[in-house]
Amino acid sequence: MKPFAALLERLAFTQARGAKLALLQRYFAATPDPDRGFGLAALTGGLRLATARPAQIRALIAARTDPELFALAYDYVGDLAETVALMWPAADEGAAPPGLAEVIAALERTPREAVPGQLAAWLDRCDASERLALLKLITGGLRVGVSARLAKVALAGLGAGGVAVEAIEEVWHALTPPYGALFAWLEGRGERPDPAGAPSFRPPMLAHPLEADDFARLDLAAYRAEWKWDGVRVQLAAGPGGRALFSRGAEDISAAFPDIVAAMGFAAVLDGELLVVREGMVAPFADLQQRLNRKAAPARLLASHPAAVQLYDMLFDGEEDLRALPFDARRARLEAWFARARPARMGLSPLLPVAGRAALAALRDGAREAGIEGLMLKRADSPYLAGRPKGLWWKWKRAPLTIDAVLLYAQHGHGKRGGLYSDYTFGLWREDGTLVPVGKAYSGFTDAELTFLDRWIRTHTVARFGPVREVEKTLVLEVAFDAAQRSTRHKSGVALRFPRISRIRTDKPANEADRLDTLLGLIGPGKD
Repeated sequence: MKPFAALLERLAFTQARGAKLALLQRYFAATPDPDRGFGLAALTGGLRLATARPAQIRALIAARTDPELFALAYDYVGDLAETVALMWPAADEGAAPPGLAEVIAALERTPREAVPGQLAAWLDRCDASERLALLKLITGGLRVGVSARLAKVALAGLGAGGVAVEAIEEVWHALTPPYGALFAWLEGRGERPDPAGAPSFRPPMLAHPLEADDFARLDLAAYRAEWKWDGVRVQLAAGPGGRALFSRGAEDISAAFPDIVAAMGFAAVLDGELLVVREGMVAPFADLQQRLNRKAAPARLLASHPAAVQLYDMLFDGEEDLRALPFDARRARLEAWFARARPARMGLSPLLPVAGRAALAALRDGAREAGIEGLMLKRADSPYLAGRPKGLWWKWKRAPLTIDAVLLYAQHGHGKRGGLYSDYTFGLWREDGTLVPVGKAYSGFTDAELTFLDRWIRTHTVARFGPVREVEKTLVLEVAFDAAQRSTRHKSGVALRFPRISRIRTDKPANEADRLDTLLGLIGPGKD
């Protein structure tokens, strides 16, 4: 546990990507098996362990310290795991902390109701740093600025020769913690792990956001345009070894979408966008969300939220690798294949006319009414390259919607924002003159704006509810969001897609903030 705890602590205070990579590589190189493999799984979301709920952890610390003192400390620190780690009684001198592999093995077999007792016994053997790592692990709260992709890049640097990160990603889905075969291969002690005939994931090609300056410089004759659908990017891999539906991050989501997998009676690897489609109409993203992150989809959900895929690209036609071909050639192969295969629940994402900048801008601006995120621009001669090569593919999203809302509540952030009020609930005026919450945002602002908001919240608090403060209803925030949808789960009757703070409106009095009817009007007819 000690090496893993030290890694997490250093990552939490490290900003630069290169420095994070160096920390990860040192950890993987110096930590023995199986601990380093379990550390890798924890960082990449590969562990499925019994966890402890926040209320259970609060009960543990309440039995060991003054609850009032803990409440004050928690309000200041803003992070439950960190507060408990600091306030837990010191370990007996000479007590040895548990090893990471020991913790993982125990959590895999411990009944959920026994987890708090086991956790307390471990905490009694740890110092503050080890306690924090253990609590983060057992609550699923590892927020240290490391993505699964970054961890794989660090792995690619192990060994004398190194291995391409794309090669790691192609076998990743078939591996399980603690990844002994993976480390043996990377360090030259074993063969490349064999997915054993299972469908393989290929790292996707990604696009750069298109800014105004980029758009002005583009030679539009060299590009092809298509819709940027408002769904989830997926890869469909099927052949003699089986069928699998992968997310962009290489997660196998087949079990949640058996309707799509059942339609994959072909031998190909395809790139597309997963959507919910009813009677030929693409449903709002919120409908797709109801099917995501499920271990299985019940029959009623399959019927009420039927999935479909709009196909963008073709990576393999049978055993033939098409990725080195230019986009136009791959598109021709995809169209010919689609005409032969006619797979159910799939369609070809149409190519759009590129008739000049004004015409493209008009297409993009009209995308919202069709429930589409915007446009994709792809060079006709671009091969299919893993990662985000600049200049080949661009994404041009529609402009966000905005409302002026009143700040209602604020909550402490986590990790680097622990101790700062960085999560904001905002509301709009109803016809009866009352404010109703319509959303929550924790991004979009600068560090200077965060400092201003934190100070303002502390000096304008009217009530406290644990880590949450209710504030005077006098500060207006301009909130940007991608879409709005009617929702029976929210008191306001509306849900926002990706809300973020775009401006602090100190110039605007709260009584001039927007009305709820204004937001409902942005949904438009037929979007219920």
